Amino acid sequence: MTFDKVIGQVEVKNHLRQMMRDNCVPHALMFCGPSGAGKLPLALSFASSLLCVNPTDGEACGKCASCRMLQEWGHPDLHFSFPVYKKKSTDRPVSDDFVSQWREQLKNSIYFSTRMWLEDIKAENQQIVHYVYESDVIQRKLGYKSNQGGRKVVLMWLPERMNTEMANRLLKLIEEPPALTHFLFVSEDPDMVLGTIQSRVQRIQVPALEEETIVEALVREHALPKALAEDMAHVSMGSYTEALKRIVAGNEEQLFFDLFKQLMRLSYMRKIKDMRQWSYTVADMGREQQKRLLTYFQRLLRENFIYNFRKQELLYETEAEKDFSKNFAQFINERNVMTIMDELADAQRDIEQNVNAKMVFFDFALKMIVQLKQ
Repeated sequence: MTFDKVIGQVEVKNHLRQMMRDNCVPHALMFCGPSGAGKLPLALSFASSLLCVNPTDGEACGKCASCRMLQEWGHPDLHFSFPVYKKKSTDRPVSDDFVSQWREQLKNSIYFSTRMWLEDIKAENQQIVHYVYESDVIQRKLGYKSNQGGRKVVLMWLPERMNTEMANRLLKLIEEPPALTHFLFVSEDPDMVLGTIQSRVQRIQVPALEEETIVEALVREHALPKALAEDMAHVSMGSYTEALKRIVAGNEEQLFFDLFKQLMRLSYMRKIKDMRQWSYTVADMGREQQKRLLTYFQRLLRENFIYNFRKQELLYETEAEKDFSKNFAQFINERNVMTIMDELADAQRDIEQNVNAKMVFFDFALKMIVQLKQ
């Protein structure tokens, strides 16, 4: 895979090419930045450059035997690690249990979200993590001689989802890696990675994409009318993955929007019994979907606060969301916006820690009664 498959990110690509030209590649890199900016595609392209037999001008040639194997993402010296869930059939979950789904996803699109990965492995009601057994698999693979006689690459997606024991074991490998071994981490929340690992990797900061870059890609790759592409690019807030998601127009975001409207109306009218039923409905979702719901609520709350400033260029809402904000935005102001955001963050933390979801969401709903009167 060559860098031309990556949307935008010219400066980052040039930096990575220069590393290759200078033969000065750190043994551990962490690609950081917002979701949908292209961190994984960049890491995949760089891994291809590292494993290519005849790299040209700092990137993969696309023609050698290694590059042909990489087209199917089955290169024997490229080892993937990604978060998974524990299936009933195993007590030692590792990435290899789902590697066929991973490769299939990469062949379909190198731009995808955590939600899409959850759907691929049918883990909607599960939380995905890197289990400690993964470190044993990585260590065993790196103990083998390189198949092509050159470099070996470990590409880990979402290292922030490692449990503590896994992170501590991996730390030893990063500190004393086998010869010609490179670790490429792709993180959306690098500050959640074990601090000692953070201190031993070189960060590659990947910025959000410019709207114009997303527009060009949508028009070129998906033949969208420019006006529609511009609308999608603006609402996607620098995420190409988000723009692609809007093309397929799934129902989840509409569900979240309906639940947000319902809760705000019930809270304003103080319908406690209905609010309790609302919390039970949300509690029936899987943990990962509940976290996405809370993330969506935070985004929509921010948009309604900004709506009051009458600055259209600062708004990232769909037309339906804008219509709702016309009447609702007046209830979100400087007296309550930070408190509500804190409550949403606390709810998200509690869900991640497996607190009873009915209690978490009913508690949040009751607090909204007070906050909407501020």
